[in-house]
Amino acid sequence: MYTGSLRSQICALDPYTPGLSIDEIRQKYGLAQIFKMASNENPLGVPPLAQEAIARHAGEAFRYPRGGNPRLLAALSKLHNVSERNIVIGNGSDEVIDLLIRMLCEPAKDNIVCFSPCFNLYPIQAQISGVAIKRCPLQEDFSFDFNGLLAQVDDATRLVFLTTPDNPSGYCPKIDVVRDFAAKIAQKAPKALLLIDEAYMDFSDDETAYSLLAAQDIPSNVGIMRTFSKSYGLAGLRLGYAILPEVIAEGFWRARLPFSVNLLAEEAGLAALNDQCFREKTMETVRQGRKLLTDSLQAMGCTVWPSAANFLLFRLPQGAKAKDCFETLLARGIIIRLLKSYSLPDHLRVSIGNQQENAAFLKEMQAFLSGI
Repeated sequence: MYTGSLRSQICALDPYTPGLSIDEIRQKYGLAQIFKMASNENPLGVPPLAQEAIARHAGEAFRYPRGGNPRLLAALSKLHNVSERNIVIGNGSDEVIDLLIRMLCEPAKDNIVCFSPCFNLYPIQAQISGVAIKRCPLQEDFSFDFNGLLAQVDDATRLVFLTTPDNPSGYCPKIDVVRDFAAKIAQKAPKALLLIDEAYMDFSDDETAYSLLAAQDIPSNVGIMRTFSKSYGLAGLRLGYAILPEVIAEGFWRARLPFSVNLLAEEAGLAALNDQCFREKTMETVRQGRKLLTDSLQAMGCTVWPSAANFLLFRLPQGAKAKDCFETLLARGIIIRLLKSYSLPDHLRVSIGNQQENAAFLKEMQAFLSGI
């Protein structure tokens, strides 16, 4: 009989909580139509060119993909005008986050620094790796307390995580503030990497005003992550990448599991990069929907935080409970995000949907609030 045990870090782990799936809600409530607006996925689905590429290459799925994903590497280099030597590609940004923590941080010695709340995978993967986590609370309006975050940085800090636009609020600081923060980290902790997660950056109104990558101005102590899960509509294929200092990128390729990016994901990613019509329609849909939902929720008496992403953080009028709203909408076939896992039990997050999804969400929100 096996008598071993799990590491203490795993026993104490509070695992990542994904958004509810369409299948589990259909099974629970027996609904024919369900709108999922909880996981910040693309409101238009999969790019047509990516669908064609997946079908065209499905018969090659018995083959291993080419090591190092050279065609996708070249395409990303051209897209962002950065050297291939600085680019890494992973099985979603999740793999990039996990591997960078394990590559850069020594267990029981080094630490990571991040805000609270933030994307939960940063502290989860650090805990799994036995790496200390130092956190700074967001300000009351969900903007970044850069001085407070910097105060958490010390000689043992190897990674500082910054999500911009932030999740779950959509807050997005201007580029000069981020650049100044990077310089202060370099001065205080020369061995620390500022890792900026720009998963939602392309939904902002002006990338060059907010993104060091878009502005072609990446300091030497900064890494930037991007993903194919959001604007490119490939969340189910798991494809993410990062622009990193060359020495870290080289180590990443040595440490990454072989073939972690599957053949169909790479083909779909290459096709999605070329589907400009789909991308432009996605941006138009998100930006118009973001304004519609913001204006409509505010008209219902909700507090809505400004967002540069493809989702909105909101709080209900006084007297209405977030959990009741979440469960009522769920029973009516609309999945949004209850933010208990972000320690925000009184707040909700809704992804921007297509016209039909947005209309259904607003109709059920109005019905719920009218019945308070």
